[in-house]
Amino acid sequence: MIELKTPSEMDAIAAAGAIVADVLAALRAQAAPGVRVSDLDAAAGDLIADAGAKPTFLNYLPRFAPTPYPAVTCISVNDAVVHGVPGPLVLADGDLVSIDLAVHLDDWCADSAVSFVVGRADPADLTLIDTAERSLRAGIDASLAGARLGDVGHAIESVARASGYGMLADHGGHGVGRQMHEAPHVPNEGRRGRGMRLEPGLVFAIEPMLIAGGTDRYRHDDDGWTLRTADGSRAAHVEHTIGVTEDGPRVLTLTGA
Repeated sequence: MIELKTPSEMDAIAAAGAIVADVLAALRAQAAPGVRVSDLDAAAGDLIADAGAKPTFLNYLPRFAPTPYPAVTCISVNDAVVHGVPGPLVLADGDLVSIDLAVHLDDWCADSAVSFVVGRADPADLTLIDTAERSLRAGIDASLAGARLGDVGHAIESVARASGYGMLADHGGHGVGRQMHEAPHVPNEGRRGRGMRLEPGLVFAIEPMLIAGGTDRYRHDDDGWTLRTADGSRAAHVEHTIGVTEDGPRVLTLTGA
């Protein structure tokens, strides 16, 4: 069942989203060659607690997972697309890092992700990240009251596919509210004018996951969580939680959103 949110409920999600945005910005500033990924995760836990929120990922156990998720963040490096489990890996110069984070504040959830390069960047990685961000922006701009869910997916894929990138198969965005994953599923591809109609009060996450090598295929790490590109090429993952309003889409995962 899809629950439409009231304006005050959307404000509550935005309050959680501001914490997500602040923590992601802090982690991005801390990430550098020589920094251990697990230390970034520990810092995120401290920042979330200081803000009076709770980490949504920690101990999360969806149906597909073999074990509860063991960390506060998902940190995916280089060929890891999503769901990377923070561990002892030490970041190196030029690593492409994607950090995904969700928190609950006063029983409401917000979810967002960023991708960036630590140290000296390969121009190809910057282009990949820029394209992912433009895909995200296109999806947000298409999230208008009265539009269709297919319009959102079509906007995302039009940017990504035109640049020759693959998109992680079988994955996309999702409704957000009291739970991190609610209906509807938000595909990263679609046909214009098809799918459910977007109504004011609908809140969902849009999250393009682009693969540099052009493939859509992926493989699972032994941890049961991390998804890596099948061809070993690099990937970028960006995400915002947005709300559909009569005045246009509202991004709910910004500082002061």
